[in-house]
Amino acid sequence: MTRRSRGGPRETAADPVVAADAAATPKLLAGGNPQIAKGDGAAPVAAYIAAMPGWKREIGERIDAVIVAGVPGLRKAVKWNSPFYGTDKGWFLSFHCFTSYVKVAFFRGAELDPQPPGASKQPDVRYLDIREGDELDAAQLADWARQAASLPGWIMGDDGRR
Repeated sequence: MTRRSRGGPRETAADPVVAADAAATPKLLAGGNPQIAKGDGAAPVAAYIAAMPGWKREIGERIDAVIVAGVPGLRKAVKWNSPFYGTDKGWFLSFHCFTSYVKVAFFRGAELDPQPPGASKQPDVRYLDIREGDELDAAQLADWARQAASLPGWIMGDDGRR
């Protein structure tokens, strides 16, 4: 990668300033999903949400705020370019950007009452798709998050597999 500063010499990606600029702007993958390096904690999740394009960023912020407010002992991470939320019982929820919606996955969603509306090929998983202009029902999302966090969650080994 090269760029030319105002009238100055050419700078390359080997230049720390150029490299930092490139690292500060995550690449958007298919559907506008941010490419964020995997990592544990709130910082990678915050970076993912900050990189969500357009109206999806506000949805990500609201999802995150609802879950943080409603689930004590919350753990966060970014895995497979998606934020994951969990407790000491395992991961219970994730979301992902697609071209025209944000998909929230409840890993034990079939056990929630009422169930989130989207079915999955996996019998335990249920989805909530949020499209531009949709009103996010924060109370329902909070209830689902509390229910999901109380169930045994998805446990991954060191290799990221269940």
